[in-house]
Amino acid sequence: MSVVPNPGSGKITVPELLQRKSAAAGSTFNSQKITCLTAYDYPTARLLDEAGVDLLLVGDSLSMVMLGYESTLPVTLEEMLLLTRAVKRGVKRALVVADMPYGSYHGDLGESVRNAVRFVKEAGAEAVKIEGGERRLELIAKLTEAEIPVMGHVGLTPQSVNALGGFRVQGKTVDAAEQVLRDARAVEAAGAFAVVLEAMPRELAAQITRELKIPTIGIGAGPDCDGQILVLHDLVGLTFGKTPKFARRYADVGRVIAKAVREYCEDVRGGTFPSDGESYHAGQMEKTMEQEEAPVNKDGDW
Repeated sequence: MSVVPNPGSGKITVPELLQRKSAAAGSTFNSQKITCLTAYDYPTARLLDEAGVDLLLVGDSLSMVMLGYESTLPVTLEEMLLLTRAVKRGVKRALVVADMPYGSYHGDLGESVRNAVRFVKEAGAEAVKIEGGERRLELIAKLTEAEIPVMGHVGLTPQSVNALGGFRVQGKTVDAAEQVLRDARAVEAAGAFAVVLEAMPRELAAQITRELKIPTIGIGAGPDCDGQILVLHDLVGLTFGKTPKFARRYADVGRVIAKAVREYCEDVRGGTFPSDGESYHAGQMEKTMEQEEAPVNKDGDW
């Protein structure tokens, strides 16, 4: 059994990810795989970054898992910018990529570029992700020309849920597979540094991964991609309802939170919280008002 070394502390960059793809050509070493997860806030981003995740995606999936919508379509540009700023503040090592939400890059080319610039200039994103293949060729080229790294996204593109007729596996027929392959090639040709392959047969994803010179990041696309991404809430059990087949659950944080909150409510109702030790006392009159408002324990903690 081979041992994968712990991730280094150096900052992850676009050139490094491209170098990994080049170094991994013809190799099966797991150390070359790119680890990716979604993040939507400061504490989560910090935890994931310190755990060694290579790439954090501020995904428009927050529309569903954070805001409670049924699809990714309602989330706004301003909401995405706000949460990207929060994620960026929690990151030191990982590459921060921001999803451009539906409507922010589907119209005027100049406006689309300006919206992408906002993610970099105002929110601190180091790259943006846009969905679509051949039809996004010109936009990806323009963004690359503006020195904004772009991650593509082909296969199942959630922002196209209405056109696709639902969240369905893509590339299942010969013609459909050829279209996905053309889309992936177009993304690479336009200058993207990586491409997400979502919900497609493993064999098709493997073929695309072999052919492209940029990293492929799979989600529901099998184990042969150069990296993998999952929605964090699926991974830790913080989603409601049915999850996709590919979303392996590593923990049940939702159950832990619910248990802790029930115990808290019981303690409050039963009068056992707060305890005397968790209360302040009038006998400590020698303290100044400033000290009383901001007391600390012997370890310097609140």
